Amino acid sequence: MTEVLGLEGLCYRYPGGQQALGGVSFTVAEGESVAIVGPNGAGKSTLLLHLNGLLRPTSGRVRLLGRVIDDNNLKWARQQVGLVFQNPDDQLFCPSIFDDVAFGPLAMGYPDDEVRRRVSSALDSVGLAGFEQRSPLHLSLGEKKRAALATVLSMSPELLALDEPSANLDPGGKWALASLLRELSLTKIIVSHDLELVRALCPRVIIMDSGQVIADGSAAEILADEALLAAHKLAPGLAAALQ
Repeated sequence: MTEVLGLEGLCYRYPGGQQALGGVSFTVAEGESVAIVGPNGAGKSTLLLHLNGLLRPTSGRVRLLGRVIDDNNLKWARQQVGLVFQNPDDQLFCPSIFDDVAFGPLAMGYPDDEVRRRVSSALDSVGLAGFEQRSPLHLSLGEKKRAALATVLSMSPELLALDEPSANLDPGGKWALASLLRELSLTKIIVSHDLELVRALCPRVIIMDSGQVIADGSAAEILADEALLAAHKLAPGLAAALQ
């Protein structure tokens, strides 16, 4: 299968010296939906920020569609990777939904008719057709999350990367979003603590802890391994479960 993403010995240290990633390596093939799970501080969100060059590795490489991300192709990389933040308010900053969704295509220099086509298609794909002139301030959280998703879909990315997409949603909103994500025929990386959502969307699971890959395999096997999950704070330990 065609490789979309490849990480080779990815390491990152914050300016203060703290190591966030310590030699992360894995590949993602076209069409895969891969979950990355792990405790707080495992390096999951930091890893996502490397996928389109928002952060640059201390050492190691990020390979996207066969090309190593470097200073010469950052604009291209950010078009190929649609990064959706946990908090949609970090992604919606324009007066109207149309302006937010159009921001990327306009920055790429597309003509007005192509921008309008992309905005219409992206909003339709997330169930927000007709929301063009709505203010993000007047949307529910679930609508904001879908609008944030539309802002990256308007760029026609090859890889969709989502950070905690179900955070703070009620059960109805969570499963509505899950259904929408399932219908998107894109390669996906989903960072989440929500193992129920992971089980529903991702056939493959990667566990990270302390900036390293601990396990990488089928969701069926990894999510059934209670001892492994408990060891990395993803499920209660046996003693806690028996109390």
